[in-house]
Amino acid sequence: MEASDCPMSSCAAPAGSPCRTAKGKVAVQYHTARFRLVPHLTKALGVPVPGVRRPGTAWVELPRPAAAHAEPAGHVRIGYARASTVRQSLHAQTDSLKAAGVTRVFAEKVSTRAAVRPELEGAVALAREMRASGVAVTLVVHEHKRLGRGIELAAPAEQLKASGIGLEFLTGELQGSHTPSGIVFTVLAALSGMEREYIRDRTLEGQESARARGKSIGGAAVTDPAMLSMALHLRGQAMSLRDIAAHLVITTGKKKGRHPSAATVLRMLREHDDAAAPVKG
Repeated sequence: MEASDCPMSSCAAPAGSPCRTAKGKVAVQYHTARFRLVPHLTKALGVPVPGVRRPGTAWVELPRPAAAHAEPAGHVRIGYARASTVRQSLHAQTDSLKAAGVTRVFAEKVSTRAAVRPELEGAVALAREMRASGVAVTLVVHEHKRLGRGIELAAPAEQLKASGIGLEFLTGELQGSHTPSGIVFTVLAALSGMEREYIRDRTLEGQESARARGKSIGGAAVTDPAMLSMALHLRGQAMSLRDIAAHLVITTGKKKGRHPSAATVLRMLREHDDAAAPVKG
């Protein structure tokens, strides 16, 4: 679709970029004059701009695709590593990426579902810049879960494909190089998303079953009667949950000597209030 410039004079989007509106936004649909340049779309009534192009946002010119007949001037492998929490180590991922011939690694600690992943955006931006210069580029990731699952994986993968950037996973169910539009990649990406939902549902079912048998869920309790008494006293002085937590100290277990979280204090006070509330007949 974006292999050629848009013929519409009021748009004239260059090859490689989506169509734009008169107000400088990314168009919701490609202009008719443009998609009719594609033979099998000549009779189509409309062709929507894919979500990865972010229809409705401010239009920005993207790098032109390399000419189909032009041979790449070289090949660069850019790596991306991600951990979900700050406590997780990235060493295993970065070591495997470097062993695979990656010359530049972008790494960050952020949830897969985070709306903004600065290092991933930086890796893609560099890949696009190098691809626009005529160099073949592959984004290399240790495992597909580091990039995303299900729709979270399909969106960035399709974005890479649109920019002519290769995608490779070093291990896991999707190990190897992939074409994001291929049926195998699409099916496996969807299954990876279903896997997480399946694990989540099984975990919730197990928790509900345990509660029904009278078992407590979660880590070891850090509260005690003395802590509750002090928390009630401090609440009576109109202190915030954060300030109350700062005045309390855990006396047992692995967290001994530390302050409880504001969420723990809130839960402790709520349980006390619920237990003290009169039973309605």
